[in-house]
Amino acid sequence: MIEDEKIKKKYYDALVNKDANYDGIFFAAIKTTGVFCHATCPAKKPKYENCLFFQDAQSALLAGFRPCKRCNPLSYPHELSPLVKEIVSMVEQNPEKRWKDEDFKVLGAHPATARRQFKQAYGMTFVQYARARRMGLALQSIRLGEKVIDAQLNAGYDSASGFNDAFSKIMGNPPIKKGEINVLYAKWINTKLGPMLSISDEEFLYLLEFVDRRGLEREIERLRNRRKATILPGETKISRQIEEELSLYFENKLIHFQTPVFFLGSDFQKKVWNALLKIPAGEVSTYKKIASEIGTPDGVRAVGNANGANQLAIIIPCHRVIQTSGEIGGYGGGRERKQWLLDHEQNFHKEDL
Repeated sequence: MIEDEKIKKKYYDALVNKDANYDGIFFAAIKTTGVFCHATCPAKKPKYENCLFFQDAQSALLAGFRPCKRCNPLSYPHELSPLVKEIVSMVEQNPEKRWKDEDFKVLGAHPATARRQFKQAYGMTFVQYARARRMGLALQSIRLGEKVIDAQLNAGYDSASGFNDAFSKIMGNPPIKKGEINVLYAKWINTKLGPMLSISDEEFLYLLEFVDRRGLEREIERLRNRRKATILPGETKISRQIEEELSLYFENKLIHFQTPVFFLGSDFQKKVWNALLKIPAGEVSTYKKIASEIGTPDGVRAVGNANGANQLAIIIPCHRVIQTSGEIGGYGGGRERKQWLLDHEQNFHKEDL
């Protein structure tokens, strides 16, 4: 989400004036209708305070907004094939659905054909679109700090059942009685590198991830199942603490996080994560070196898997691990973010480390 006021006002002017030069440059999400549009949308223009602006469609989807039916923002500059239109329509009818190859065959289409057409039209794979739409529904009330019921109409549902189904598939059903199940609280945190999601209770932080991280949906479900918990929108003293610490971190004013965290993993994974915590900011290590340090020199691949299973981004600095060749390697939040974090930590004054 774009935060810079000057850029937002420039984009709003482009939206009001239907400036075709900005089509595909930004997407405008309208808080009062729950949709997002491109610059030349013919619909009545919203007030400035009701607009949010995103640089890409996936971010708008993850924020809980659905494509505008009037301007079809995701089709620009391509015309949508009948197959793609039908798939998008079916996603909107049942957004919590997880699609399989058999579902495409019911439409009389080969899965590879559907995926190729979708990628060509939308610039993202069908799986990315469906996941972003599904996660967006779950994250919308968290982003706004609303109760699930209060968010349903903004998400495009006339009744509570459809929205609750989409939400509970990922976050779990709310407890019927107090004390029936553990409750964890999820909070949306805006950062320089994009929005992050924290999940905590009043004692520990269990998860901190970028909302567009591949596999986040599964991470949330694993956490919910292991803790036998449901996840609701809300704040805790822990979520407030990590939000404050992240703000200081991005301002080059903090490098050692003090937020209490809970390691949810195997003994081996915890051993790897503790080794990651020992890598000084501004420095890097390798999977091979960590494997040797924890006494499993032949476990390089296992170390890599444990590194990827880290659910506490930035706090447990898996971004400080690179390949033995010197290549930057992968990162759940994306290679560009990994490089940014490494560059950022190089800028810390030595006396602050």
